[in-house]
Amino acid sequence: MLGAVLAGSVVRGEATNTSDLDIVIFDKNIASAYRESFIDFGWAIETFVHNLTTYQSYFQMDFQDAKPSLQRMVLEGIPLRDEGIVDLIKKEAKEMLENGPERWTDEMIRTKLYFITDALDDFTGCNNRAEELFIANSLAELIHEFVLRTNGCWIGSFKWIIRALKHYDVKFTEEFVEAFDAFYKTGDKSKVILLSERVLEPYGGRLFEGFSLGKEKL
Repeated sequence: MLGAVLAGSVVRGEATNTSDLDIVIFDKNIASAYRESFIDFGWAIETFVHNLTTYQSYFQMDFQDAKPSLQRMVLEGIPLRDEGIVDLIKKEAKEMLENGPERWTDEMIRTKLYFITDALDDFTGCNNRAEELFIANSLAELIHEFVLRTNGCWIGSFKWIIRALKHYDVKFTEEFVEAFDAFYKTGDKSKVILLSERVLEPYGGRLFEGFSLGKEKL
């Protein structure tokens, strides 16, 4: 083993009763990356094992997805073992995180505008509570992605959606949470609709008329 770092909520001081220990391990003797979970010392432990090539491939995949999970774990991690490689890998992770994800093209922004418009129209017109809940879930994820990517920021999944939004703009995050919380609690859609339209407005607002995807150009 060349190195190992302890990462996750325990390192950040955010551990709960259900938190596990995330450990990233670098071992030149393994042929491919793998993930393994087990319980020991009274802890749920999750290991992410890489050689000196696979971690770079995962860095690149995370970069393409704009969700730098491994980079964050490495950068925030506390070294448990280091044979002279941890600082170098931390430097790679830091540079990638600071540079941010690849910028969206105008075509990608237009495509995302269309999909948000589609979800927003469905949400606005839906009268089925069960369906509304899941449309709202999709809309929240689309809005979070659009706001962050158009501002050159990393996105998140699950709890990292809110963490990524807070890293970008705390005030917007509060409005985002308030709007969806109001809908989930009372069924009032107005704040979600207004927030969504405000996000789309700088890019021309809702998009339907004239949008085309995959059509061969003549």
